[in-house]
Amino acid sequence: MITFKQMEALYWVVKLGGFSQAAHKLHTTQSAVSKRVQELEALVDTALFDRSLRVARPTDKGREMYVAAERLLREREELMQRFLDPEVQERRIRIGVTEVTAMTWLPRFVDEINKCFPKVIIDPEVDSGAMLRDKLLADEIDLMIAADSFRDARFNVTPIGKLRLDWMCRPGLVTHGAKPLRIQALQERRILTQGPQSGTGILFHDWFQAHGLKSAEFVVSNSLVALIGLTLSGFGVSYLPIAAVRPMVEAGLLEVLNVRPALPEAPYAAVARHDHKDALITSVIRLAQQNCDFTRLFQTTLADSH
Repeated sequence: MITFKQMEALYWVVKLGGFSQAAHKLHTTQSAVSKRVQELEALVDTALFDRSLRVARPTDKGREMYVAAERLLREREELMQRFLDPEVQERRIRIGVTEVTAMTWLPRFVDEINKCFPKVIIDPEVDSGAMLRDKLLADEIDLMIAADSFRDARFNVTPIGKLRLDWMCRPGLVTHGAKPLRIQALQERRILTQGPQSGTGILFHDWFQAHGLKSAEFVVSNSLVALIGLTLSGFGVSYLPIAAVRPMVEAGLLEVLNVRPALPEAPYAAVARHDHKDALITSVIRLAQQNCDFTRLFQTTLADSH
């Protein structure tokens, strides 16, 4: 009888390209992985790997079995997801987020995770999108939530929402009338922007170039808090999430500029490694989709209930 362990061994050997890599992934020995594959070959009475090569290259039948194994393991994961009891699940999940998520809907997101999975412990990590990407690849975090600008074949990317950004400056810094400003007028000012370490910085770089800001003086910071401080000081014009600075706008410390064309909304995504399929992470991503809201600061389920 074919077992899950045999199918799992074949799947990871093909997926990772070798028996030693599969053994590391499955926390076992290379000989144990080889034995499971050999047992599978004996059961189906055919070679699943080309033994004449030094690399683990599957035969045609091996590739067919790999597709079947992938489907079987996915269905097993979905079955576990369906009947998983959150009350008894004890796990630690490392979630990386950017500053704007930490300042807006992260508290409510954590509340919802705790409500659904009371024994799960959340380890939050706040960093730039590029740093979170590197940590995800290094297996230092399990999930990252950032602007959707880090596409990679090694990732599963799930859209969760959009972030609106507005041009802002210290009141009086930019002279304008009742009509909207053309974006080219900003070229006369220092533009404070997030750089290549930031997802939104990556998303907007080409957009700025296409809209006539090629020769503007750009000052780059990957810190949202630093950009807010520099904008408050009158150092330049920046694009900021309205939720993060609404109290400053209402207090007259910042002015929202009506610039045309307006900045596009920045798509946000939950990103996990493709080779780390996990029912709990899938559930957490669904909660991210339900709670993603960049319109208010430091949201909690307690505040929403009042």
